Amino acid sequence: MMREWFKSGTPWIWLNAAAVSASLIIVFGLLLLIAVRGLGHFWPADVVQAQYSRIGSQPERVIGELVETEVVSLANLRTAGFELDSKEKFINRHLLKTGNRDVLGSDFRWVVDPYLSDKQFPEQIMVLERREWGNFYGYLKTIKQAGKVVAEGDKSRPELQQRMERVLDLQDQIHDIEKGAIGDINYAIERLRLNQRRLELDGENTPENLQALTVERKQLEKEYATLQQQLGELYTAINRDSLTAEIMNGQTVEIPLAKIVRAYMPNDLSLFGKIGLYISRLWEFVSDEPREANTEGGIFPAIFGTVMMVFIMSLMVTPFGVVAAVYLREYAKQGVLTRTIRIAVNNLAGVPSIVYGVFGLGFFVYFLGGNIDRLFYAEALPAPTFGTPGILWSSLTLAILTVPVVIVATEEGLSRIPRAIREGSLALGATKAETLWRTVLPMATPAMMTGMILAIARAAGEVAPLMLVGVVKLAPSLALDGNAPFLHLDRKFMHLGFHIYDVGFQSPNVEAARPLVYATALLLVVVIVILNLAAIYIRNRLREKYKGLET
Repeated sequence: MMREWFKSGTPWIWLNAAAVSASLIIVFGLLLLIAVRGLGHFWPADVVQAQYSRIGSQPERVIGELVETEVVSLANLRTAGFELDSKEKFINRHLLKTGNRDVLGSDFRWVVDPYLSDKQFPEQIMVLERREWGNFYGYLKTIKQAGKVVAEGDKSRPELQQRMERVLDLQDQIHDIEKGAIGDINYAIERLRLNQRRLELDGENTPENLQALTVERKQLEKEYATLQQQLGELYTAINRDSLTAEIMNGQTVEIPLAKIVRAYMPNDLSLFGKIGLYISRLWEFVSDEPREANTEGGIFPAIFGTVMMVFIMSLMVTPFGVVAAVYLREYAKQGVLTRTIRIAVNNLAGVPSIVYGVFGLGFFVYFLGGNIDRLFYAEALPAPTFGTPGILWSSLTLAILTVPVVIVATEEGLSRIPRAIREGSLALGATKAETLWRTVLPMATPAMMTGMILAIARAAGEVAPLMLVGVVKLAPSLALDGNAPFLHLDRKFMHLGFHIYDVGFQSPNVEAARPLVYATALLLVVVIVILNLAAIYIRNRLREKYKGLET
């Protein structure tokens, strides 16, 4: 009976179903863990205040967010130097985010439960998200304007919000001028310098040509001086206001409002207030630039760089992969050489990605980019233009890495097209090229899209080769902007995968960076899913369009 049951194949069906179910549970469990750890970071947690009294030391006040709690054995704590009078074998210890790194020296602190007493959640505790030195926790005392107190006590809070709105508006104006107008002028001045150098190399630096450049440069310098004057006025205005606050050790510190991104009192926020703040912080993470060594702020440049690189890679890998597959399937003589090429293509898919990075650095960057600089950008030498890692070489490197996937998928699609369709087209008088272009390739487009989907899924998550051919920790400018030629393929870029590596393993503040690792990983998964869904949608539309022809 048991033998017949095994012969029927039913156990293997159940075994496969169990394996698929286990895989799905693992995948969704991992995504859930990443989502909870990552998205939970942006929720405005309550701030606790307590007395911390270690045996043999003076009691002190601690203020901070409860980040993590773990159970530690009493023996280990005593070995670490904690004097504990407890009959319990295990003790809870808590990781508090105390902030105020510029004063206290660190953002986080471990405290053990038996030393804590008089836990409270005062509504007056203030949290400041700063542009540097991390978060600030303390009690608001006064608001100052040009060094003079203009509000104190209960009047300080509404005054702070009003002045913060003014400061943030001024900060936006400064950002627009520095990153926008002044950035455009600097770019134009650099282009004039290169044009002048080009005229000198070509022997066309006549007084007339140089005069035209001089006139344009003087106009740009005049605009630059005007913008610098506006910047000076804005900086004077933004540095006018400051606040004083008391931290947990009783010290009073003064903080310029220009150094503050957001100010709020989490213990006094309603549920809707916390939801609004949560959405604001989440939007900042998606749309803003990073700060504090990438451990705070947003990751928009990394999102933009990842998507841009994938698009450029897709535009490059698809034509080459399709042409190679068409040649191997439709034109090449099927023999030992063709079989050898197919074996080589399949083996290329298993080559470690770092090898492609070394190849891209040696061939694309040093050889091809260096020659392009000597031929077309001699005026910029010795500073490289394309002879240095950039988004173009990163895209080409990943295109070579993923082209075997596109070739194999396209060949499979071409092999599934019935021979009768080809013969019918030829019988009606069409040439082989016309048959291929108007009949075979359109029917094979779903397979091409499948190959591109697989290529996107692999390329978007690759990091190792990009570290050699273009990705950086922080890119000052995006590859796409309003300056001609608008798409700057020579620029370096940020990438979500490298951002995860940098924040997780290179950050000087590990505890502060840990939640951002989860949040960035989740965002990378979301970006890959969105790109794949778009490609899948196009593939399904094409499949429906040519379904009738296949039958």
